[in-house]
Amino acid sequence: MQITARTREILARLIGFDTVSSNPNMALMDYVQGVLAGAGIASTLLPDPAGGKANLYATVGQGGGGVMLSGHTDVVPVEGQAWTYPPFAMTEAGGRLYGRGTADMKGFCAAAIATMIEAAGKKLAVPLHLALSYDEEIGCMGVRSLITMLEGAPVRPRFCIVGEPTGMQVATGHKGKVALRATCTGREGHSALAPLALNALHLAADLINAVRALQADIAARGHKDGDYDVPYTTVHVGKMSGGVQVNIVPNTAVLDFEIRSLAEDDPVGLINRLKADAEAICAPLRASFPEAAIRIERLWDYPGLGTPPDAGVVRFVKALTGANGTIKVAFGTEGGLFDARLGIPTVICGPGSMAQGHKPDEFVTLEQMERCEAMMAALLGRLEAGF
Repeated sequence: MQITARTREILARLIGFDTVSSNPNMALMDYVQGVLAGAGIASTLLPDPAGGKANLYATVGQGGGGVMLSGHTDVVPVEGQAWTYPPFAMTEAGGRLYGRGTADMKGFCAAAIATMIEAAGKKLAVPLHLALSYDEEIGCMGVRSLITMLEGAPVRPRFCIVGEPTGMQVATGHKGKVALRATCTGREGHSALAPLALNALHLAADLINAVRALQADIAARGHKDGDYDVPYTTVHVGKMSGGVQVNIVPNTAVLDFEIRSLAEDDPVGLINRLKADAEAICAPLRASFPEAAIRIERLWDYPGLGTPPDAGVVRFVKALTGANGTIKVAFGTEGGLFDARLGIPTVICGPGSMAQGHKPDEFVTLEQMERCEAMMAALLGRLEAGF
């Protein structure tokens, strides 16, 4: 199995950039901008306020509409993982390409960049667009400035393909996500007199019990969507912190948690239920501890994606891939933002599997990259023909 030399070379270069979300990505974007410029393709960089990261947007062809290929350039950390292969160098072995980001999702990005270069030598009846972002892995944060730019653009892409790893199946949906923080306030004291103080960690534990009760209620009586591995909205506590040492009753504790919601469930209503639970926990304590409080704040969010299975973009991408059906994915993407804020019909379709993402020895198979390149070739044919 082989992929084109151009895609292989670009992917190797992309993997070589350590673009963990905490690091800059400007060196990678400078490389991509240079590769595109070598093919006569102008591109726009949208840097973050600090100037170390940027989004990139480029177009080949004239006129409105067209198809946008969207990918993110940041990757998750490798610290604490037992890698057999070097994470920031591409290694080929046994029909696989190893390296951080090969599946999630520099494999697709490399194929998309190579397709842009190929498109530059063709006469397209409708344009091809490329959107590369930063900080997707920490809440789809970076792409928002690119979306703001497109909101003010005179024309927008007609369709969007987000190339997250789906095994080259056409995915029409994912859940929305809200990241939340609960700050629990009690009263400090010496542990020898613990009953005379108010332990903030105990307040946090009580709120965790409320979260678990809410999850159980949703699982038993909430909306269901059988297209997902977990067919209902999920509520999950991911981090708990507080306390200084064992002989001090802590006065503050913090919980970080999330809601991943089906389109049918209103996360605001679920948050309000938890706020009511928090008040019910604290209210009986205020006679003795007026400062008792649990404050829940919304940190960030992104919308879910729910493209109808009979939408034009679904039929279009299924025709490119030869797929018969569609799937939904458990992980979030930038696709919900493109759909919700820009009204661009969007699907998710890319090489590899998220089962390999975020793990040591992440890989994408050559077979998946070949299938991605076949989709791109079919796409160029349709763009030349005007769809």
